[in-house]
Amino acid sequence: MLASRTSATTSNPWAEAAYAVPLRVDRSRAPLYRLANVGHEPLEGLTFSLLGSGVMNTGTPRRLDVGATLEVTIRGEDLARRSVLVVRWFRPTGEEYLWRVSF
Repeated sequence: MLASRTSATTSNPWAEAAYAVPLRVDRSRAPLYRLANVGHEPLEGLTFSLLGSGVMNTGTPRRLDVGATLEVTIRGEDLARRSVLVVRWFRPTGEEYLWRVSF
């Protein structure tokens, strides 16, 4: 049964490979967090939103080229339990993505 499901899925002409999040977070210098674009395409309109009790400076939407990094300072008490960072960007195709980052 599993084999037939697998072959049916791969024969779908509209099936696309999963899009891997092209970002990596370096948490080693908290409260300064560094995000690196480890993908294969530039990210447009990159913005950050903080949900919860932490504090973060806001900025304008940015472009993040392949291999480039961006830093954001986030301060707060017990961020791991009380806050979530939401990263938003657009692929060159115009598709919007949101990624929740835990501390």
